[in-house]
Amino acid sequence: MIRRPSVPMETYLRMMFLKFRYRLGFESLCREVGDSISWQRFCRIPLGTRVPHPTTLMKLTSRCGEAAVAGLNEALLTKAATAKLVRTDKVRADTTVVEAAVAYPTDSGLLAKAVGGIAATVARIQAAGGATRTRVRDRSRSAGQRARSIAAKLRLRGAAAREEGQAAVLRITGQLADVAEAAMTDAQAVVRNARRGLSRATGRSRGRLHRAINDLATLLTHTEQVVRQTRSRLAGVMPDSMSRIVSFHDVDARPIRKGRLGKPVEFGYKAQVIDNADGIILDHAVHVGNPADAPQLAPAIARIAERIGRVPTAVTADRGYGYTSVEIDLHDLGVRRVAIPRASRPGAARREFEHRKAFRAKIKWRTGCEGRINHLKRSYGWNRTELTTLTGARTWCGHGVFAHNLVKISALAAG
Repeated sequence: MIRRPSVPMETYLRMMFLKFRYRLGFESLCREVGDSISWQRFCRIPLGTRVPHPTTLMKLTSRCGEAAVAGLNEALLTKAATAKLVRTDKVRADTTVVEAAVAYPTDSGLLAKAVGGIAATVARIQAAGGATRTRVRDRSRSAGQRARSIAAKLRLRGAAAREEGQAAVLRITGQLADVAEAAMTDAQAVVRNARRGLSRATGRSRGRLHRAINDLATLLTHTEQVVRQTRSRLAGVMPDSMSRIVSFHDVDARPIRKGRLGKPVEFGYKAQVIDNADGIILDHAVHVGNPADAPQLAPAIARIAERIGRVPTAVTADRGYGYTSVEIDLHDLGVRRVAIPRASRPGAARREFEHRKAFRAKIKWRTGCEGRINHLKRSYGWNRTELTTLTGARTWCGHGVFAHNLVKISALAAG
């Protein structure tokens, strides 16, 4: 049996640095490394040997996961702190949305994809020899026709026609939910019967059947949630954004409203970034949904103090962190100066404090964190994570931070 060739970890890490430094895909990365002798030497690939295959790098990225990337960033910052290259006189914090690689979600589109996915997975189970006598109707065609008819209704012009179209959209969406529920009922029978016959399967077909059954069971769970949130929207109740599914491709992605004019709602993950005056990212975190900013700051400063060996002298952030409890927690950690505007309307004494020159200077410096985030999005892959689930998003963002910090720390060491 031919197995996937292994790759030395040093070669893998150097290739991943090039990938995120120059915004290359896995296939483009391997092609560019194969065409460049200097890049082959940088990646410690002996001349005349084959460059690792793109699928090998993909598998290693998934296998290493977020823990390995977090360890790399930890080791890099610890080594830089030992060499006295990391300043902690002042740090600034901000949050952003790392978008997931998903299409714009609609209830009708999700339901149609669910019905099609159920039909395809049932076909996989029966092709592997499971539940062959269970009769199942393929409803993907009828679901697709209903989903496409919604687009025709939305093209109607005129106020009366638009109102009629909106009513038709709601009616068709309800029909799609009925179709999805019927497909779920048939698929549940397939899962039951396929599990009974799993013990009789042998060889590779047993593994294929087991994976297909698990995939169908997971898909049914997610489909049930999509049907439930669709029924809720049809009843006029907005489902909770923290648990709302917006994609079957990335089930951990959530709708996040950050108040941007161009994109009022983004779909992905919320990330926090803390950097210093030299632009080194001292801490980053990626979360599901849109958790509050304020509770995240003090734990991040505590991680920086443990990692670097000293507490930052000054901390500044935007109004989303502006609560008395946050300031108290930071002072308890040993932070001497906190420059965070109050989220609520301040009193006279607080207004006088916020108008001091030193406070205003730190607030002006804080706006540079938005530029840092923009730089990460533009140059290090933070505009969209190409790996699915929360673990994948943390892995992807961690590689981007590692490449960014390596460039910054190398410049400081050379200077």
